[in-house]
Amino acid sequence: MADYKEILRHYWGYDSFRGIQEKIISSIESGKDTLGLMPTGGGKSITFQVPALAHKGTCLVISPLIALMKDQVDGLRDRGIQAYALYSGQSHGEVMKILENCILGDIRLLYVSPERLKSELFLSKLKRMRISFITVDEAHCISQWGYDFRPDYLKIAEIRKLLPNIPVLALTATATPKVVEDIQDKLEFREKNVFSMSFMRQNLSYIVRRTDNKKEEMTHILNNVAGSAIVYVRSRGRAKELADYLVENAINASFYHAGLDTATREKRQEEWQSGEKRVIVATNAFGMGIDKTDVRMVIHYDSPSNLEAYFQEAGRAGRDGEKSYAVLLFSGGDDTRLRKRIEDTYPPKEFIRDVYDHLAYFFEIGINSGRGHVFELSLEKFCMVYKYFPIRVDAALHILKNAGYIDYEPMPDTRSRLKFILSRDELYYLKESSEEESRVTTTLLRRYSGLFTDYRYIDESVIASDTCLTRDQIYMTLRSLHKRRIVDFQPRKNIPYIKYNIDRIDGKDIVLSKDIYDNLKSEFSTRIESMILYLRNDYICRSQQLLGYFGEYNAHECGMCDICISSDSNFCSEDLLSPAQEAILNLLSDNEKHSIVELKTLLFDEVLVKAALQYLISEEYIYIDGIYIFKN
Repeated sequence: MADYKEILRHYWGYDSFRGIQEKIISSIESGKDTLGLMPTGGGKSITFQVPALAHKGTCLVISPLIALMKDQVDGLRDRGIQAYALYSGQSHGEVMKILENCILGDIRLLYVSPERLKSELFLSKLKRMRISFITVDEAHCISQWGYDFRPDYLKIAEIRKLLPNIPVLALTATATPKVVEDIQDKLEFREKNVFSMSFMRQNLSYIVRRTDNKKEEMTHILNNVAGSAIVYVRSRGRAKELADYLVENAINASFYHAGLDTATREKRQEEWQSGEKRVIVATNAFGMGIDKTDVRMVIHYDSPSNLEAYFQEAGRAGRDGEKSYAVLLFSGGDDTRLRKRIEDTYPPKEFIRDVYDHLAYFFEIGINSGRGHVFELSLEKFCMVYKYFPIRVDAALHILKNAGYIDYEPMPDTRSRLKFILSRDELYYLKESSEEESRVTTTLLRRYSGLFTDYRYIDESVIASDTCLTRDQIYMTLRSLHKRRIVDFQPRKNIPYIKYNIDRIDGKDIVLSKDIYDNLKSEFSTRIESMILYLRNDYICRSQQLLGYFGEYNAHECGMCDICISSDSNFCSEDLLSPAQEAILNLLSDNEKHSIVELKTLLFDEVLVKAALQYLISEEYIYIDGIYIFKN
């Protein structure tokens, strides 16, 4: 490992590896498929970036978010490391140059999205590259049993057939034991090989705060805990509403969600990163790839649907090791709202079949026709015509997509496209162009190739940066060039589309298999109930409960969550504790897992039950599996 440590020292300035980094690197060095489970801030990137520099060839990194790829590439290039990313918006010429440089061996790390794995161009070039190993970041996305399943991740297994004997490194910060097994199966590991480190966060206090007034409680917390904060909400409208509310109450805040344009999202993230804005109110679109270590507070105004998402989002607090808080606000009706998400995400099969039929009526598609046809879908209009709620229609369309009947893209590639109508010579002799038009056309020709022969995707934010104009000015200039018949400019659209994969059939003949519907609905329901039990838990240390959910059964009490702080177990005598301990063991005597809620049925004071439970856990008579307790 001497060479690796020298690389670490030279490029990152560290004298030694942390945690399980060295074990993972050694495993990859020996050519083994490897799964690394590391908490947020655990140094995942080091485990593949360092060996990528030690091996000849290119490390192929598959990552789900463009922002995450760009941040890592920028960081590597700042260190003098040849790293590039392929993402939407790049010109054909840029993509070709990067791919050819990989073939020549000039690029040490190439970042791609899973969607890129479907590209015939990419696959043809990949066959000619010397790949050192494959890294799959956020590997839980490949498992249908995980909270963030992405079908395109399944293409990775096909890539392995093109690259036989090339090892795979999979990395994630959130995976239950079931997901750990599924990741290895889906990535076709040659043998099981998992390295994990404790997910215990000694500096992070998990708190569930029950309140009838979430706005007031949120403001109270932010006024009493200094430093940077994230407030997570479920809807875009609520993000703006709460940000405005905080500003009205003298707290410096802004909001963030996927519906904002790229330039606005980047600006707001930078304002928060730099400290210009103290609080950012955001949907779950904000987070992955965030590299801000001094977040003192993460508040969940709305509960996530599962403990995986909660754990990952809460883990963005306190990455610098200083005392930090993860607070989940809980009101009486949250149980009902959480359970409603089950039907919203997996509506009844009859509803799904009705949506399929109504789509055909909406697009005027007859039985035994429609295959290959693509339609723009105004979801608002469709729901208005058939009196549907959009959230359930969206869920039904996703299920129909997974079943293979349609392709459904709710957020299509809406990038702007452009092609020059005038020839290069005509453009050269063009007169009466404004200064802005000249600057924009010059930038277009410099940055994008092939504009005279075909349409190319363009990024107005990039053009704005190159020309020192605003994004609005770029848009108006392009519209002017379009009106003058100099270019054909097709602005971005934000309209979902439907494509029929097979000819339309009668809705009653739609088949939704167990793998497509029943099993996934059951798994989703289980995760919802896990979340509810976390909220309702009055007995078990929050850290113990969370870590048990992820298979870490021997964790000790954190001493700083709301459960630990409220516990008076130290004041309970052995005489008082023994009957409560026996009652718990008797409950578990059938050797089955029991929900922690069942402890409420024991005829003992709550303080005694807490104390007895913690004693049995500490002595390893019983274990915690997230929402359950079971006898050793």
